[in-house]
Amino acid sequence: MPNINYFSEDVDFSLQHEEKISQWLEDIAASHEYQVETINYIFCSDDYLLDINKTYLEHDYYTDIITFDNSSSHHLIESDIFISIDRVTDNAKEMGVLFEEELHRVLVHGLLHLVGFDDKGDDHKILMRQKEDACLSLLKI
Repeated sequence: MPNINYFSEDVDFSLQHEEKISQWLEDIAASHEYQVETINYIFCSDDYLLDINKTYLEHDYYTDIITFDNSSSHHLIESDIFISIDRVTDNAKEMGVLFEEELHRVLVHGLLHLVGFDDKGDDHKILMRQKEDACLSLLKI
């Protein structure tokens, strides 16, 4: 069974280059001394993710990603990561980047949370963006 899985809920979406992206994500985890037990990436709509945000986090706003850390032991990753394809599409347009680039950024953003990076506060946001950029530079598709 693969360690990283990709699913779609209420959107017609399939990830291109799954194997290369999975290897890239596993390599990033390993570089931070983490092993991926299982990560389930679930691609969904804004409304689907808004419902999750309200139900589980008591937040009433749209977001591009929600990461649930289900790990039971340190340095072993088990997670469900929900990504709104609607938000990724809109954010890519706003930032003037390709959809795929923004999607890859969001994919690695969730993983970076799981290996200990935070984006609460300005300094942490800057560091997170730098880590995302460094990780993106390693992805060869």
